[in-house]
Amino acid sequence: MSRSVFSYVRGGLGRVWRFIDASRRAVMNLIFLVIVIALLYAIFGGGAKPLGDKTMLVLNLNGQLVEQAPGGAKLAALANLGEDNVRRYIQLRDVLRVLDNAARDPDIAGALLLVDEMEGGGPAMQREIAAAIDRFRAGGKRVVAWGSNYNQGQYQIAAHASEVYLHPMGTVILDGYGKYRTYYREALDKLGVTVNLLKVGNFKSAAEPLVANGPSPAAMEAEAYLNNDLWNRYLQDVEQARKLPSGTIARGIDNLPALMEQHGGNLARLAQGIKLVDGLKTRDEIRALVLKHGVPDPENKSFRQVGFDEYLARLAPRLSGDAIGVVMAVGEIGDGIAAPGSIGGLSTSNLIRMAREDDNIKAIVLRVDSPGGSAFGSELIRRELELTRAAGKPVVVSMGNLAASGGYWISMASDEVIADASTITGSIGVFALFPTFDKVMDKLGIHSGGQPTTWLGDAGNPTRPMDPRFGQLLQSSINHVYAEFTTKAAQARKSTPEKIDAVAQGRVWTGAQAQDRGLVDTLGSFNDAVRSAARRAKLGADPRIVYIERETTRFDKLLDFFGAPQAVADLVDAAVARQVGSVLAPAGIPAGMAGHVVKELNWLNEMTAQKKPFMALTHCLCGVPE
Repeated sequence: MSRSVFSYVRGGLGRVWRFIDASRRAVMNLIFLVIVIALLYAIFGGGAKPLGDKTMLVLNLNGQLVEQAPGGAKLAALANLGEDNVRRYIQLRDVLRVLDNAARDPDIAGALLLVDEMEGGGPAMQREIAAAIDRFRAGGKRVVAWGSNYNQGQYQIAAHASEVYLHPMGTVILDGYGKYRTYYREALDKLGVTVNLLKVGNFKSAAEPLVANGPSPAAMEAEAYLNNDLWNRYLQDVEQARKLPSGTIARGIDNLPALMEQHGGNLARLAQGIKLVDGLKTRDEIRALVLKHGVPDPENKSFRQVGFDEYLARLAPRLSGDAIGVVMAVGEIGDGIAAPGSIGGLSTSNLIRMAREDDNIKAIVLRVDSPGGSAFGSELIRRELELTRAAGKPVVVSMGNLAASGGYWISMASDEVIADASTITGSIGVFALFPTFDKVMDKLGIHSGGQPTTWLGDAGNPTRPMDPRFGQLLQSSINHVYAEFTTKAAQARKSTPEKIDAVAQGRVWTGAQAQDRGLVDTLGSFNDAVRSAARRAKLGADPRIVYIERETTRFDKLLDFFGAPQAVADLVDAAVARQVGSVLAPAGIPAGMAGHVVKELNWLNEMTAQKKPFMALTHCLCGVPE
């Protein structure tokens, strides 16, 4: 009897599942059909309406500026349709493509640049966009920038416009690079957590916040040298773009309290007074200004215009012929498979192999924006690039904001390494973290015991003190990985391990500093890397470019469609932050710091979650300078 009831229930659940599965397939097929119809209409139904004379390009960069959208181009396109539950990402490649094509478009008379909702970016990416704006203006086309506020990154781009305007209640905030870090050694000691740090490199200070109560002298020296170079370049770039005397911004920061008094506490008037902006205007006044020099659009009660997304959609890709394959290496480096927006040793290696075996791909550009990660994953990628060069296909590395530690490792098998002057690179060093919680267990009255057949049997147990012999094994492994790193770097740079060691030791450099030390070949942009690859492959001045990217799985696409990955991540982060905040609040620490603490301490959680007892990490634990 029970069996028949169970069979009935099982059959009913099966029918329900088949109905859900059929409904899901029907909905997805319907969506696919709509997309196909839209494409057919675009191809055979006359395409986009032609642009009129003196059209203004409205470059509204209202989203997260990234090298590669997490989840791939399809998720980015979905976000651009205006879905509220999907975060909007703006890819650097798309901004450059729009500006460079619009510069040659006779129907585009100028551009209105809006950046006050732009997030992210970084010095190297901002400099790429600024250079594209300069190329746009070089053809005699006017660029008007307007913002309700400008932060440092936004202003670096806006400063290259023909005219810069600010809302009368707005601000321009330029505060330099570098922030104070938070150190957790004393707090971890009180909790009973012991963080065993094993490293090679006097400047490999990435994990210092977990083992010290303040920065080491070496870390202070390296950080000051790096940040001062970035800041001096920023000041020079902005002051030249705005035609300001050298030192104008530095003097303005030094004398800020007096200048505030002089302008009655009005930050907008202050920005205008020191000529950071050309005028103060509201949004409607900007519309009237652009309309005065443009063509009226009575239907929309504005000026004749085309938006960033619409113009990008008009740019048809070249689908045949020899090409340069661009492989994106963006994010932290893991060992296995990773979705677009992060790097997997296996998945990125597979992309490189695909490009190598494609007869239409004549050269590869590896675009790197990574702080590093797994040494093993980094070596998988480097080896595939080495095989690509051995097969006769040129490889050119283009460094973006970050190409440090493992990000530098994957750059070593190339014909040329091109970095922006403000790229963060180097950090040739290795470390391992092995946190133990035996003191926490003692406080809680929890004990362990057993009789493994060898001392190594449970050596990676974080609930017991680290065996000195295990520590010796870890350090030997780290030393070996560092020797591999410096030896491969010496071979790539046509140097010696000793000379590489002198500029390695885990120290980070700007692109300009790295070039002076022989770690990169050329200072330049992504376009420079494409031109170099085209020249080496004899493809001419205007090569076809193909982005070699991993397709997401059906399940990934379904989650992406409903915005699930970001939603889940946000929920987890919020939940953890609330828990940490509840602990910090009684101590008088603001709740807003909870997220920062979670991010810093998450490395301990990730290390204890590894299936391996430890991992050799080539990671700078650094971010894009803000």
